[in-house]
Amino acid sequence: MKRRKICAVTGSRAEYDLLVPLLKMIDADADLRLQLVVTGMHLSPAFGLTVRGMEADGLVVERTCDMLLSSDTPVGVTKSMGVGMIGFADIFDDLRPDMVLVLGDRFEIFAAAAAAFMAGIPVAHLHGGEITEGALDEGLRHAITKMSHLHFTSTESYRQRVIQLGEDPDCVFNVGAVGVENIRNTQFPGRQALEKRIGFDLRQPFLIVTYHPETVALANTLADARHLLESLEDLEDIRIIFTGSNADARGRAMNRLIREFVDDHHDRSVFFESMGQHAYLGAARFAAAVVGNSSSGIIEIPSLGVPTVNIGGRQKGRIRAHSVIDCPPRKEAIQNSIRQALSEEFKQTLEDVRNPYEQADTKDRIRMVLKTADLASIRQKSFHDLAVAATDRE
Repeated sequence: MKRRKICAVTGSRAEYDLLVPLLKMIDADADLRLQLVVTGMHLSPAFGLTVRGMEADGLVVERTCDMLLSSDTPVGVTKSMGVGMIGFADIFDDLRPDMVLVLGDRFEIFAAAAAAFMAGIPVAHLHGGEITEGALDEGLRHAITKMSHLHFTSTESYRQRVIQLGEDPDCVFNVGAVGVENIRNTQFPGRQALEKRIGFDLRQPFLIVTYHPETVALANTLADARHLLESLEDLEDIRIIFTGSNADARGRAMNRLIREFVDDHHDRSVFFESMGQHAYLGAARFAAAVVGNSSSGIIEIPSLGVPTVNIGGRQKGRIRAHSVIDCPPRKEAIQNSIRQALSEEFKQTLEDVRNPYEQADTKDRIRMVLKTADLASIRQKSFHDLAVAATDRE
């Protein structure tokens, strides 16, 4: 029997690390053939050139699509999307995949999904139906949903939202978040190994901070980042691990601000362009709290029993565990929220945290659908209407 070719596209270390166990499972299946295509931040020295670490994962990179321009303005990001669509058009024409697999909502993933859709290649999408009102990813995510043929959502609420967008319920699967399942099946590095890499004693209280541009309020995003850094400056007894911002508009400028802070506070802070999920989650297990506006603080961190201080509106709309503390991007509010997260009273509430994104056998359920789906029937999409009001009928 002909092996079904699954072309997985990854544009950042953040979603790649979530996908790795699933990609390995696909690669090991005798009925499937993995085609790994790498793009975006993976290929940029400014974001750590993370493509170099993929060979160590035992995965073969079949093609690369170099699409990022040096500009991180909205115009530059839009042009990068155009470059990406051109590149993916050629790659898909060459590889002839049976299906394209994507996760998330970044502009690199949108470019890949659009190119596959126009080529008539079925798209399988992970993490559709979610809401992040503070990021342009919100629109990209729903657009990717409409160009996709199979949907793997992380909660039942998100499954219902994908159906609300007109997708066939038989093609929408609530499987949970792959990143949460990965936590349960991963052996993380020990404290001493992490200390050697990071460079300071993890027995002392420390925060992990990741802050991305709030792309729907771009004019305020650097000012908001300064409020965060000012709030951290006053916490002199707390050490800080910063991880880099992404390639969204103003992402590079935000990283420059963080580097300046680390240069001025090198005795208690460190900056990593990309830690990788293994080291990031390994360190997070020992952290006093995770601070910022990354989706990992909402989706994965609650499974570690670690508090999250979620700043601003970037993740507004996402379902969250009670271990997440929301606050506006203002110095005093951030400091108060961090103090709340570090309090003994709040720590006691973490003992019974339930992560709404956690389910069993997430990866295997995805693999089986990819393996058995009738490609001919899903390729022809129809809009699934919800009940139509009587006043709309003639």
